[in-house]
Amino acid sequence: MAGHDPIELELFRHLLTSIAEEMGVVLRNTAFSPNIKERRDYSCAVYDSRGQTVAMGDHMPVHLGAMPLSVAEAIGAFRLGPGDVAMLNDPFRGGTHLPDITMVAGVFFKDSRRPAYYVANRAHHADVGGMSPGSMPLAREIYQEGIRIPPILLARKGTIERATLELVLANVRTPEEREGDLLAQWMSLRRGEQRLREAAARHGAARLERNVKALQDYSERMMRAAIGRLRPGEYRFSDYLDSDGVTARPVKIAAAVTIGGGRAKVDFTGTDAQTAGSVNANYAVALSAVAYVFRCLIGEDVPYTAGLLRPIEVIAPAGTVVNAQAPAAMAAGNVETSQRITDVVLGALSGAAGAAVPAASSGTMNNLTFGGYDPRRRAPYAYYETIAGGMGASARAGGWSAVHTHMTNSWNTPVEAFEHQYPARIRRYGIRAGSGGAGEQRGGDGIVREFEFLAPCEVTILSDRRARGPYGLKGGAAGKPGKNTLLRGGEALQLEAKVRFEARPGDVLRIETPGGGGYGVIKLRGRGGEAQP
Repeated sequence: MAGHDPIELELFRHLLTSIAEEMGVVLRNTAFSPNIKERRDYSCAVYDSRGQTVAMGDHMPVHLGAMPLSVAEAIGAFRLGPGDVAMLNDPFRGGTHLPDITMVAGVFFKDSRRPAYYVANRAHHADVGGMSPGSMPLAREIYQEGIRIPPILLARKGTIERATLELVLANVRTPEEREGDLLAQWMSLRRGEQRLREAAARHGAARLERNVKALQDYSERMMRAAIGRLRPGEYRFSDYLDSDGVTARPVKIAAAVTIGGGRAKVDFTGTDAQTAGSVNANYAVALSAVAYVFRCLIGEDVPYTAGLLRPIEVIAPAGTVVNAQAPAAMAAGNVETSQRITDVVLGALSGAAGAAVPAASSGTMNNLTFGGYDPRRRAPYAYYETIAGGMGASARAGGWSAVHTHMTNSWNTPVEAFEHQYPARIRRYGIRAGSGGAGEQRGGDGIVREFEFLAPCEVTILSDRRARGPYGLKGGAAGKPGKNTLLRGGEALQLEAKVRFEARPGDVLRIETPGGGGYGVIKLRGRGGEAQP
C-alpha cells in the first residue's frame, strides 16, 4: 500500500505469523497421536473477514495452499457465531484427502456481529476409518477410504456438539486418540482467537485491518515482480506417476506455463483422466502445489497471504487426475500427486527461470500405514508416517540428504516414540548412500528405514518414483529410484510402489527412498588441471 510505514508493516507481519505459529504449538503440545505430536503433520493459519489468507505458520505447504477452499466452504455453509467451530474433510467440499480434518472458527471483536477474522487448522489423523488401518488404502472409490465429513458444526457457542463427535468416533479404529487430536485442534483455534482479540485491543481493530490489507497487497507486488523477472513465453513439461495402485499404467501430468505482463497461467490440459486408484487430486491440491512453486521463486521472505495468487491463473480441467470428481478415491492425491505436480511446474519453469530452478527432489512422501491389534495394550492401533528422501541439486549447491521436500514439511517419528507406542521396532535407519543423481552438483541421498513387525498387522504403502528416478537438470543424472522390500523367512520379496499385505511377526519391511536429481554436467580435469567436457 502506497505510503504505508514499512517498519510497522513488518511488525504486524510477524505479529500475525506468530499467532499462526502459536496455534501450532498448542495443537502439537495437546495432541494425542505421534503423527501430530512428533511428526508435526498439521498446519494453522489466519484469514480475514472474507476468508482470504492473512498469515500462515511454517507448517505443511500441501495443507496451507489448499486450506482457503475449506475455509470458504465452512463460512459458506454456516454463519459462524461466537464459539462456533465448523469441521470438514470432504475432498469435494474444499478438503484434500479424508485423514486431513480441517476446523474453522470466527473471531469476534467487541460488539461485532460478524467475524472480523477466521482461524483454521488442518491435521492429518492417523485413522479415519475405511477399509485399511491408517485410512490410506488401495481404494477404488472414496467410500472405501474412511468417514467423509461435509461442513458440520463440531462446537456451538463454545460447547462441543457431543452427537457430532460421537458420530465421528464411532467410525474410526482409535476413538480415544481421535478425540484427543480433535480437541487439540479446537484448543488451537481458541488460542488463535485469543491472540487476535489481544492484538485488536492493543493496536486497534482499524489499524490491524489496515495492515492486513497492506500485507496482502505487498505480497501481490512481490509476486508480480518475481514473475516479471522470468523470461516471457509458454513453457511445457510433463512427468509421470508410476501407477495409480490399481493398474500398472503410468499416469501423466502435463503443464503449460505462460509468462507475460507480470502474470502467469498454469494450464494442466493434457493431463491424464482421473484414475481407478487413489492418486486422484482435487483442484485445491493443484492450486496448493502451484502456489508453493511460485512462492519459491521469490528470493525474499515474503508473507504468505492471498495476494500471492492474485497474478496467477490455474486451469485444471474437471475429470483429470489434478481435478478429480466424485466418487474418485483421493488418499494418494494429496501426498503423491501433489509432489508430481510440483515437479512438473518446476520443470516447466526451468525454461523461464533458468538456474533458479533445482533438479527434482525425491518426488514422493513414501506413505506407510499399518495397524491391527496390539497384544501389549490390548487395543486396536493405527500408524501413519511419511519417510524423507533426497533433495534435488541446484546450480548453487548439492542437494541435502534425508530430508522432507516440497509439499511436505513434516518431521520423522523418533525411534523411541515409535517403539514405545507400537508393536514394532526400527531395525535400521540411515542414509541410502549413492542414491543421489550425479552431476556438477550431486543430488541428495535418500533413506533406508527398516520396520520389524512384532504382531500380525495390515500394511499399506503408497509410494512413487520406484519405476523412474527424479529427473536431473542441465545434464545432471536422475536420482536413484526407491525400492520397497519385504524380508520374510530368509527371502527378499520385492514389493510394488503401491501395495497392501498382511505382515507376520518377524517380518521386516525395508523402504529405500529415492535420491534427488543431479544438476549440471560433471567436469573432469585433465592432466594439466584444465577442466574437460
